[in-house]
Amino acid sequence: MSHSRRKTHLRRAALVLAAALLPSLLPAAGKPAAIEVSTERIEQAIQSHILEATRAGDGHFRVPFQGNVLELELVRVHTEYLADLGGGVQFACVDLVGTDGPVYDVDFFMKGLPGPATVTQTTVHKIDGQPLYAWDQKDDGTWVRVPVTEAPDRLLGVIRGEDRFEFIYRVKLPPLSGPGRLWIPLAQSDGFQTVRVEEIRAPASRRELDERAHGNKVLFMALGPEDVGSTVEIRYDVRRLEKSAYAAAEAHLKVYLAPEALVPTTDNFRKIAREVIKGKPSDLMRARALYDHVIKKLRYAKYGPGWGRGDAVYACDAKSGNCSDFHAYFIALARAVGIPARFAVGAAIPSERDDGGIDGYHCWAEFYADGKWWPVDVSEADKNARLAMYYFGHNPANRIELSRGRDLVVEPGPASGPINFLAQPVLEVAGKPVKIKADFSFRREPRENYEGRTRPAADGATSKIVKTAASDSHTLRPSSLGAGR
Repeated sequence: MSHSRRKTHLRRAALVLAAALLPSLLPAAGKPAAIEVSTERIEQAIQSHILEATRAGDGHFRVPFQGNVLELELVRVHTEYLADLGGGVQFACVDLVGTDGPVYDVDFFMKGLPGPATVTQTTVHKIDGQPLYAWDQKDDGTWVRVPVTEAPDRLLGVIRGEDRFEFIYRVKLPPLSGPGRLWIPLAQSDGFQTVRVEEIRAPASRRELDERAHGNKVLFMALGPEDVGSTVEIRYDVRRLEKSAYAAAEAHLKVYLAPEALVPTTDNFRKIAREVIKGKPSDLMRARALYDHVIKKLRYAKYGPGWGRGDAVYACDAKSGNCSDFHAYFIALARAVGIPARFAVGAAIPSERDDGGIDGYHCWAEFYADGKWWPVDVSEADKNARLAMYYFGHNPANRIELSRGRDLVVEPGPASGPINFLAQPVLEVAGKPVKIKADFSFRREPRENYEGRTRPAADGATSKIVKTAASDSHTLRPSSLGAGR
């Protein structure tokens, strides 16, 4: 079957499923089919809806939730999750911060676009990154809602044993007001991942740089005005093993006790760590006490100034942050009581589907005890308390590591100095930093899933996983970029 015929077949299947689930929202018989709505129009519509309701609500967007009414403020629209479901229905996912403190991940279903939009359903999906439910795909392509307490590990981000996938790292270059320089991580093979670069597409001449302190490889490009709007793309074939504690004879453990720019050694960290580890006779027990302390003290929140830099002092003071802040704080505490610890960053590959988009980078840490390196993922343990035991000593197989370490030095390097950590690209124009973001996506080959039944990947190009307005299911339809939750 040709790519175009496969794509048409999937589109028709999605509309048939949507028709069964959403008869009240589909066009009446004899009327022309709805025009597919662009993600830009969906983003504009949901932002307008929230801002208009906020103005009408005396500065707050209100959402009923568990017998109360949340008073919220818009933080960001997840552009990677915007979708036209077909049948005149669109989906959007939005982060809003509450006056009560948490950040709420809220799902919206709309109809009426490309004309005036009407929101038909508003549902809270996550609170500070902690999901209230998971989704499971059925053999017919529909997805059903599963309570987190009943969801198997694979629906909560964990593939055990081994995983294999294609990983795509894509960067679109912005306007350049002068000569530019770009640094991008190049994933390397190690004892737990085998990485093969399938293709590198780049508009400019490029070369590989060695970052010697941690063994990283970095792709470097000098850019000019002719490169504006071009895309840099790296495609990897990755085979990854689940990671557990592993023996390593380390001759230079002092390196992993030394301070870093945003992970300093301070009296406050020593005081906190010593209090936490009281009565714990071994480094393994001390590390577990510090891990539990970070989970208890911090909440996962990508909101406000300061988060996302891997700043241990910020995390300690703000008591919140993303994965980089969680692990910076853990590493700072571990080093404060003589436990070597180190940082790694890459991407978490969705476990519940076989292709599509990835919501940015993810990072984790390792500490050294009893002659072994022990992987930990404190932020994921915070999101899924049921997996806190697993994430102390394990990383699932569905990961790719792009780089490791902090304060990375390469030659040539940025004018601003060592690179804090390298997952997203680093761009300088005329010697000044310019914010830029890469898009990550992936694709698995058809494989046997974890209940022993075949779960085929979508035919043709990568596919978009999109929710229907039904309360317990959503459907699969083709697209150039997928989205996972």
